[in-house]
Amino acid sequence: MDEADYDPIDFPPRERTEPAKLYLISPQDVGGTFPDRLKAALEPGIAAAFQLRVKDVDDHELARLAEPLQRICADADVAFIVNDSMALAKRLGADGVHLGQHDGDIREARALLGPAAQIGKTCHDSRHLAMEAGEAGADYVAFGAFYPTTTKPSDYRPDPSILTWWSALFEIPCVAIGGITAENAKPLVNAGADFLAVCQAIWGKDDAAAAVRAFDDVLGG
Repeated sequence: MDEADYDPIDFPPRERTEPAKLYLISPQDVGGTFPDRLKAALEPGIAAAFQLRVKDVDDHELARLAEPLQRICADADVAFIVNDSMALAKRLGADGVHLGQHDGDIREARALLGPAAQIGKTCHDSRHLAMEAGEAGADYVAFGAFYPTTTKPSDYRPDPSILTWWSALFEIPCVAIGGITAENAKPLVNAGADFLAVCQAIWGKDDAAAAVRAFDDVLGG
């Protein structure tokens, strides 16, 4: 299957059978009162996953910080995903791992973490990378950044039509990421995003639960 063979505008998005969900990305500081904030953010029940994405902290300390967060996610039936590190995901018994383009191979992650692990892959603005990820056994692909973001600055700016193309042709879920807020999320949901990855839109607010609920009206498509 060649990327050039498909024009995204030729495909309507797959019919949505259930609302899109939030995929929460952690802030850099997950200590202190953050476990309480995470618990509050999960209470509305519209987040399906939480990704632990903390840089420049050794794995021993990160494992310590992860323990209460992982328990909160389990209690809320929310997937606990580790960013980048297959080894840390294995150590924690996490629900899965999210891999960037330079963070390892999906097949290697599958062999290490097992068939039940949820393995995601960053695909930027590339249909080709997304197809490769799907063929390698990814459980979801992530496109972005759709909007300017300070969480993880990116030069990639895919058009929302990439979500339409993907959702029309493949059953594997797609995640939209990058600068997403309750105010700008609607076009991404309408285009076919199964999940909206959000960070600052939640943790940058004083009331995390209210920030999550602000997405409620846009998630239905």
